[in-house]
Amino acid sequence: MVLLLALLLVLLFGAVGFAVHLLWIVAVVLFVVWLVGLVLGRGESAGRHHFYRW
Repeated sequence: MVLLLALLLVLLFGAVGFAVHLLWIVAVVLFVVWLVGLVLGRGESAGRHHFYRW
């Protein structure tokens, strides 16, 4: 019984670690896309105002 519980905990921690790692990758990709959009957006609309001022 203890071995089964230990195996379940290892699987749970492994799944949580994988999900957190995957979320970090998604966050970095979204940040890069946002950054590229911000840079390209400033180049084509230099005179217009956006809904945010940066």
